Amino acid sequence: MKNILGRKVGMTSLFTADGHAVPVTVIAAGPCTVVERRTKEKHGYDAVALGFEPVKRRRLTRALDGHFKKQAVEPVRFVREFRTGFGDEEVGASVTVAGFEPGDRVDVTGVSKGHGFAGGIKRHNFRGGGASHGSMIHRQPASNGDTNAGRTTKGSRRPGHFGTDRTTLQNLEVIRADDDRNLLLVRGAVPGARNSLVVVRESVKVARAKQ
Repeated sequence: MKNILGRKVGMTSLFTADGHAVPVTVIAAGPCTVVERRTKEKHGYDAVALGFEPVKRRRLTRALDGHFKKQAVEPVRFVREFRTGFGDEEVGASVTVAGFEPGDRVDVTGVSKGHGFAGGIKRHNFRGGGASHGSMIHRQPASNGDTNAGRTTKGSRRPGHFGTDRTTLQNLEVIRADDDRNLLLVRGAVPGARNSLVVVRESVKVARAKQ
């Protein structure tokens, strides 16, 4: 199975067999539990729900507690549904990084780091004004648009909240899958802060190429 949940550990670098240093992100992935199977006959589509990270029952809502009891699985903190990249795994089965191999291509989804309220230069890479003493505009945004409109045009790039967005990086290469330590090493950076939840799934681009 090419889908798994995990937490971002951090970044490091590895040397390949030909001596090149490769930057990688270390993800503590799995083991995950199949907490539900959805079928086309019953739900209208086929999917697998994976659960990650055990949690005490007293920390669950009564609805979630009842759901896990109905499926006869141990409660977990995170549950995510996957509609592709799964096989015939049954409820209660364990999913580990053993399903990944070096060279596999994956899409990694996480919540980007929050930067609070940011200006246009930091948020949108605006150029900024002149830096000389005579300049009165250094980091302020430019015109807000048509004054006759009396409003800010929708979609205009302005200062505002920056970060904490659901972000996906596509087509990343798996460098190593350490089944003994439940570690997945992916080439390059992935979204999110350290210890944040990330979702790893088979690359959409690779899946389309197979069709």
